[in-house]
Amino acid sequence: MRELNYKFQVPDQKKVRVIVHTDCKNEADDQFALVHHLLTPKFLIKGIIGGHFNRTPKRWGAGCTAQASMEEIKKILYLMDMEGICPVQKGSEYGLSDEQTPRDSDGVRLLIEEAMKDDPHPLYVVCQGAVTDLASAILLKPEICSRMTAVWIGGGVYPKGGWEFNTFQDIAAVNVVMESQMPFWQIPANVYEQMDVTFAELQERVQPCGAIGDYLFRQLTEFSAANPENPWPSGESWCLGDSPGVSVLLERESKTGIYEEIDAPRVDPEDMTYTFGKRNRKIRVYNQVNVRLTLEDFYAKLALNFRDK
Repeated sequence: MRELNYKFQVPDQKKVRVIVHTDCKNEADDQFALVHHLLTPKFLIKGIIGGHFNRTPKRWGAGCTAQASMEEIKKILYLMDMEGICPVQKGSEYGLSDEQTPRDSDGVRLLIEEAMKDDPHPLYVVCQGAVTDLASAILLKPEICSRMTAVWIGGGVYPKGGWEFNTFQDIAAVNVVMESQMPFWQIPANVYEQMDVTFAELQERVQPCGAIGDYLFRQLTEFSAANPENPWPSGESWCLGDSPGVSVLLERESKTGIYEEIDAPRVDPEDMTYTFGKRNRKIRVYNQVNVRLTLEDFYAKLALNFRDK
């Protein structure tokens, strides 16, 4: 097991428990965020859950995408020499059929079991895709809502909303979470899209950092080259859109002006627009992310632990 190479210590009372939920084989940026989580000493990683992307299953086929995500998680851990650092479980292979019926899975059980533990370190689940497993955990054990905070990379731009990939994967699950009592931090599309990087930047700062750095760079650039019809990449850049899940937990809690507290909306099942008026509890919606802090912290941690001196 690799020991992290830092000359600083994080006070125990500043550490937080984290479960990472990732659709890690959907495209190419989840892997960067997962590595960043694992290299962050403030985080006590209590589990990693492979999530589905079943509405866009690509070459894996329907009902096989959570398994693909879990296998990619295990590959990342192997390349980092961090196998065995925490439990790795598979979430549901399908989205919810409705807003009342959970889909049980090993990933759901991991969430419930960790949430119900008596531990002074606050618990966060960082969801980088569909929130199916989080919603199922809430439906199965509503008591967890007072025992953890959810951070979600997903949702359309406020105040209107609209189509967004992670929402599209399981709209019913989003509504279950929105209408629950769980503290909820949302990083919507216009915010996570701020995390642009260029391939030249990644070649210089990421690829030289051992087997994991080389893999991160190659799998991203190869994915881009293999999908030229994809309209959003420019051909020489990418968006590390899942990485803000790290930075919002790294930044000081008292920082102001980067989010708003609003009534949780409902997401329309037809067009994914937001509707308000149900008097749901307040949720935190971020309006910006600290791109410099996020990227430079990631590059520094990768170099300190994997770059040959």
